Amino acid sequence: MTKQVQQLDRVIIRFAGDSGDGMQLTGDRFTAETAQFGNDLSTLPNFPAEIRAPAGTLPGVSSFQLHFADHDILTPGDAPNVLVAMNPAALKANLGDLPRGADIIANTDEFTKRNLQKVGYPGNPLEDDSLKEWRLHAVPLTSLTVRALDGFDISKKDAERAKNMFALGLLSWMYNRPTEGTIKFLESKFARKPEIAKANIAAFQAGWNYGETTESFSVSYEIKPATLAPGVYRNISGNQALSYGLIAGAVQAKLPLFLGSYPITPASDILHELSKHKRFGIRTFQAEDEIAGVAAALGASFGGSLGVTTTSGPGVALKAETVGLAVTTELPLIVVDVQRAGPSTGMPTKTEQTDLLMAMYGRNGESPVPVLAPATPSDCFTMAVEAARIAVKYRTPVMLLSDGYLANGSEPWRIPEVSELPDITAPFTTEPNGEDGTYLPFKRDPETLARPWAVPGTPGLEHRIGGIEKADGTGNISYDPDNHDRMVRLRQAKIDGIDVPDLTVDDPGGDARVLVLGWGSTYGPIAAAARRVRAAGHKVAQAHLRHLNPLPANTGEVLRSYDKVLLPEINLGQLAMLLRARFLVDVISYNRVRGLPFKAEELAAVIGEVIESD
Repeated sequence: MTKQVQQLDRVIIRFAGDSGDGMQLTGDRFTAETAQFGNDLSTLPNFPAEIRAPAGTLPGVSSFQLHFADHDILTPGDAPNVLVAMNPAALKANLGDLPRGADIIANTDEFTKRNLQKVGYPGNPLEDDSLKEWRLHAVPLTSLTVRALDGFDISKKDAERAKNMFALGLLSWMYNRPTEGTIKFLESKFARKPEIAKANIAAFQAGWNYGETTESFSVSYEIKPATLAPGVYRNISGNQALSYGLIAGAVQAKLPLFLGSYPITPASDILHELSKHKRFGIRTFQAEDEIAGVAAALGASFGGSLGVTTTSGPGVALKAETVGLAVTTELPLIVVDVQRAGPSTGMPTKTEQTDLLMAMYGRNGESPVPVLAPATPSDCFTMAVEAARIAVKYRTPVMLLSDGYLANGSEPWRIPEVSELPDITAPFTTEPNGEDGTYLPFKRDPETLARPWAVPGTPGLEHRIGGIEKADGTGNISYDPDNHDRMVRLRQAKIDGIDVPDLTVDDPGGDARVLVLGWGSTYGPIAAAARRVRAAGHKVAQAHLRHLNPLPANTGEVLRSYDKVLLPEINLGQLAMLLRARFLVDVISYNRVRGLPFKAEELAAVIGEVIESD
C-alpha cells in the first residue's frame, strides 16, 4: 500500500494517559528522535503531584506536549494538532484544548463501562457523535500490543505495559521520526532484562508497522529539519542546563562545587544530575532537611568551594535565615529556586512566578541579594554561569529563579565552546592586607566592594566570622550604631553596583508605542505573541528582564520611552509593583496563576486590546 506523504511546517502532539502509562517516557523518546532529526522543538510535560493517583481518574492524568517545526519556535504550542488518549480520563481532561479538526488517537481497549463511569461519561464517546468535529482514530492499542508480543516469555501485564511503545511506534511512522535511537535506548534501559527489552522493541516496531499497513491512517507527515545557527546541538531540559551551567561556572571559577540539597519537586533533578559528575570535582550532599542543605553549602563556601543549594518555594522559606547569614558574612552562595505553585505545598508539579518578592525581601533586616531569572530551558545554563560569576566576584549569595515550566521543558541547545565562557576566577587572599601586616577580612575592593576571601587555615589570616554585626575593615564584633549604618549601606551599595548588561528592546520599526515586558519563563509566549501581533499589522516592542536585582541601568529609560508598558506575570503583579514603585511608571499588569504557562494566542489578544485602547 502506497501512502501519501504530506509536508507540514510544524505540528503539536500531546500524549496523555494514566500516570502509570509511561506518557513522560513516550514523550521524552519522541522528543529525542525529533531533536536528532534536526527540528526546532519545545516541550511541556504535565503530570500529577501524587505518586500514584487512582488509575483511570481525572486527577491521575499525565500528559506530554511537543511542538516541533522546520523553523524557529518559541513555545510548546497553544493547542495540540494530535491527541493520543490512552483512556477516557485522558480524553476528557484534554479534549477542551483540542481545536476542531484535530486528530484523536484513542485506545479503545480502555473505554470500558467502568472506566467511562469513573470520569462521568454517560456513554462511550468513541461510539456516539460527540466527537464528530474531530478526526477520530479508534485503535485497540492494548490488545494490538499483547497480540504483537505473543510468544515472548513475559507476563500479560508486562505485555500490556508496552502499549506506550506501540503508540510511540505509530506516531514515529506518522511523522517520519528516526527509530534507531529508541531501539538503542530500550536495549540500554532494559539491559538486565533482555526479554523485556526485546518485547518493548517489538511493540515499538509493531506500532510502526501498524501505521504502515492499516487503512486507518492514509497519510504520513514530514516536517523538514529547521535551519539553526552553526554548531553542535543537543536537546536539553532546564534542570539539565542549569546543572551543566553550575559545573561550568565552578570550572571557570577554578573552584570545587559543593551542592547541599534536600529533594523537592521540581528541583530534585538538579541534585540527581550533579551527583553523576564527581569527575569534575562536584560533591553532592543530600541533607536531612532544607536548613541543613543550605547551611552545609554556606560552610563549603567558607571553606573555599562554590556552595550551591537547590530548592523550590517552601524550601526557600526555610533557608531564609542562612541566606541572611551569607549576606552578612559576605560569602559566595548560589540559591536555586525552581518555583512552583503555592502557597505552602500548593501544586508541586505546576509552574508559577510567585517567589519574586520572597527572593527580593524574604529575610530579616536589610538583606539585599542579586536575583536572576533565566528565560528559556537552555538559558538556564547561561544564567547559572552568570550566578556563579556574580557570587564569586562580589562575595554574595545569589538567588536564581527558574520554575517548573523551564525545569521540565526542553529545547535544542547549542553547546558553547569553552572559549566562549567567561573567566570568573577570583583568587583567594593569601597574604595580610593591613598596613601593619594584619589581616582585615572586611577591607573592600574599591571597585566591587567585595571583601577578601581567605581559606580557613591560611597562616596569618585567622579571622572571626558569624551572624553578629562586624566592624568595617577589622571584622570585629560591633554594636556601634554608626558602624551598623555604614555596613548596611555598604552591603546595599555592593549589590547596587553589580555590573549587568543593559536591557535590550526588540522594536523592529523603532516606532512602537506599546512595550511588552517580561521576566523568567514568560519569554517564549510573549515573543510568540509579539510575532502574531506584528503579522497582523500592528507595532509592538518587546523586552525581557533576566537580571531582576539589580535591574539593568537603562530600565527606567526603556520604560519611559513607550506610551504603555504591558507586563504579563504568572503571579498577581509582583514585578509590576516593584517597577511602579521604583520608576513611577503605570505598568499594565496581566496576571494568571493557573499553574500553567501563558498561551501565545491569549497574550496576542491582550496586546491587541492594549494597542487598540489608545
